Amino acid sequence: MDFIIPGIGGKAGWHSVTILFVMMACTHCSSQEPAKDDYERLRGDMVKWQIEARGVRDAEVLRAMRRVERHQFVPTELRHLAYEDHPLPIGEDQTISQPYIVALMTEVLDLGKSSRVLEVGTGSGYQAAVLAEICDSVFTMEIFESLGKSAEEVLHRLGYRNVSVRIGDGYQGWPEQAPFDAIIVTCAPTHVPEPLREQLAEGGRMVIPVGKAWSQELILLKKSDGRLRDKEVIPVRFVPMIDKSGKAY
Repeated sequence: MDFIIPGIGGKAGWHSVTILFVMMACTHCSSQEPAKDDYERLRGDMVKWQIEARGVRDAEVLRAMRRVERHQFVPTELRHLAYEDHPLPIGEDQTISQPYIVALMTEVLDLGKSSRVLEVGTGSGYQAAVLAEICDSVFTMEIFESLGKSAEEVLHRLGYRNVSVRIGDGYQGWPEQAPFDAIIVTCAPTHVPEPLREQLAEGGRMVIPVGKAWSQELILLKKSDGRLRDKEVIPVRFVPMIDKSGKAY
């Protein structure tokens, strides 16, 4: 899970905190899944109050957040909470991101229709779907095989044919498909991985949380003349980026 200021969200998280959010949400939400006709209204409210109200203005990002059916990416028993303002567990002690953090990270990438994007940390597949609504092709990597395969199945079922999923170590990126116009990372290394630096195209952007546990910054990097210039976006708290053995980078 990532914590942002203001707000809370995340791709993957500490189990105890996730349970707390779900318990808090259940104190004021019915466990009954909303009717299909209600989901569009709930998405509209989510965008208006959780995203636009916090300053996200990019029209394509807002359109994508209204279109992508977040409830399709969460376990069936939690669908009644799908449009609440917090992450939800998806297995492997991981979570689907808070809608606001998905929108914010997408907006700062300044994507275009022709953009080729690498995502490190597929999770539920929700972020990849949002990216796929905006740009030409999305390449997404997940270290947990069960999550990667599940996300691939959901994305395919929903008709996202411009997303490719790979099970593997995101630190190494996806060199066969590089260079990328944008890279988005949803887990935190202590430094920007060199392979990702190299795989970012000239003029490209990367958004990545960097730092040790409980002390991180969301960083936006722009490549110009072969050099990366960085800018701090907002304080965050993400789980560490790990290798296949579970060791943090």
